[in-house]
Amino acid sequence: MRGLAIGPVGGYGRVVAGARYVALLRGINVGGKNIVRMADLRSAFEDAGCAAVSSYIQSGNVLFESETPKSKLEHNLEAMLETAFGLSLVVVVRSHRQLRTIVKEAPDGFGATPDVRHSDVIFLKSPLSSHQAMQAFELRAGVDEAWPGTGVIYFSRLSERLSHSRMGRIASTPQYQHMTIRNWRTTTKLLSLLSLDPPVW
Repeated sequence: MRGLAIGPVGGYGRVVAGARYVALLRGINVGGKNIVRMADLRSAFEDAGCAAVSSYIQSGNVLFESETPKSKLEHNLEAMLETAFGLSLVVVVRSHRQLRTIVKEAPDGFGATPDVRHSDVIFLKSPLSSHQAMQAFELRAGVDEAWPGTGVIYFSRLSERLSHSRMGRIASTPQYQHMTIRNWRTTTKLLSLLSLDPPVW
């Protein structure tokens, strides 16, 4: 499988390492739609010139290294995935440093009591800002809480009243097309994987 090259390749086919990133793919392996095997996904990233490629669980989280400027990664990855799999997917890329900031700047206590509150990080794809994204949320008093962050929205719902949350209404808004969601556990796990030195994903 050969897709669009997004990273430099050294002599004798050796992939050149660079900065560490996680690509968050939206819309694969959900509800039986857009099924992509993780082995095939990793191969597509490697064929595109990425180094140290690994995936985490089945919901489209790919860790990799690349020397391609970050400003080009999302567009290039989306083009590569459409070529490789025939799927038009939204890709949100965060660097190791950016993900560390996202976790560090979470509201006090966010994600600390998963039995009490269900906590998600809503990653935003440029040009959608956190201020613009917040306007799309309708919160139910006593159930939902949301805070704007740097390129994210932190969203918390009362676990015993998940069915009363209004978070699901975001799917009908135009802003939703520029978002992908990961729970707090997945977000912090991805940071711990990116922090391994050397990467042994």
